[in-house]
Amino acid sequence: MIFDFERDFAASLRCIPMIVRQKLDLVKIKLTLRQWSRFPAEAREKLVALPCATPQEQQAYYAQVAKDIDAYCDDALRPLENVDYAAWEKPDACPPDVLRQAREDDVPPPTAAQWAGLPPLKRFVLVKLASSKHENMNFVPALKEFGLLPST
Repeated sequence: MIFDFERDFAASLRCIPMIVRQKLDLVKIKLTLRQWSRFPAEAREKLVALPCATPQEQQAYYAQVAKDIDAYCDDALRPLENVDYAAWEKPDACPPDVLRQAREDDVPPPTAAQWAGLPPLKRFVLVKLASSKHENMNFVPALKEFGLLPST
């Protein structure tokens, strides 16, 4: 699944799409864009498609990423440190970073009901896009795509 807001840069899989970023967070692997770009198209497509919800699927996903890094990259697998799942896994409260980014972009933040109604992947996307370590230019387009703001 590639979101409309990321089509320009992720549809070709030259950049890591959000669906893969979420899976990497779930299995706690730090994958660089340099590493991703060394994977052949088939390997990238496989990482988009592979499920990663259950513990067994996460083990298989981890093994596949490790295998791909070993096969196509000259550097080692690096663990992802300090993953905060609470920010996006819990539907009961919109995280402070999302509220802050909405204020900075001068748009209304998701209401509690809207946040609770989002599937985990969409909550993950908004948290990631609101993160201070991420470019935030796609935050408002994502809110619109997710039906949280009117499209103009």
